[in-house]
Order: sequence, then C-alpha cells, then structure tokens
Amino acid sequence: MPGIDECLLEAMRLPGARGAALIDWMSGLALGTVGESPGGDQEAAAVEAAEIARLAAEQRAFAPDDDPEDGAAADADPPVEDLIVSNRDSYHVLRFVGASFDGSVFLHLWLARAEGNLALARIRLGEMAERLVLA
Repeated sequence: MPGIDECLLEAMRLPGARGAALIDWMSGLALGTVGESPGGDQEAAAVEAAEIARLAAEQRAFAPDDDPEDGAAADADPPVEDLIVSNRDSYHVLRFVGASFDGSVFLHLWLARAEGNLALARIRLGEMAERLVLA
C-alpha cells in the first residue's frame, strides 16, 4: 500500500500530469504536493481546491440516494466520489479518499488537456485512493 509520496509520484506518471496534491478539504492544508501548481503557489492552490471540494461534499444534492443496505458504510465515505473541473488548457480532477482518512481528504491532479487522458486519470486516481495509507 503506497503512502502519500508514493501515491503522488504515481499520479505524476499519468499522461499530461502537471501537478498533484493530497489535500484536507476541511482545512485546505496540503498533506503532500509534487510537480507544478496552478497559479504557481501550492498553498493557495490547495486552499482553493479545498473550497470547491468542501462545497460539493457538503451539498445534499450531490449525495447518493439512501440505500438501507449500505447503512453506516455510506456515512463513512464522502458523499461525492470525484469532481472534474475543466478549462481551455487543463483538467483538475479531485478524487475523494474514503474513511481511512476520516473522509476529509482528496487527491487533486492537474492535467494538461492536450496530453492528458481524463478517463484514465479518473480510473487511476480511484485505484490510488483505495490503496493509499497515511505514512
């Protein structure tokens, strides 16, 4: 199981990756960063990404329908799986990490649009989020 640094380095091996971070969406604190940062300031980028993540995670409109069979397991994970923000030249993929991290952290991957593969990035970030351990 990879730790934070290994996970972020793995994310940077994705085609088009420009930067990656593990961020606490409650505080805006970056627990780890690698590569470039949107706007050139990693701390500011972490806070801004956390604000978007927090807004989505706290909105009931984005929560899954209640499934009585899931019960407590549904409450342990963030209600949103991931967010994708696109602009003219890049994608930002925010993948929430489950209950092993108290449900309050997410992976932020910044991809160059011309070289990046959004579908592959989303799948790989999901795999990374499942294997990630705090180290």
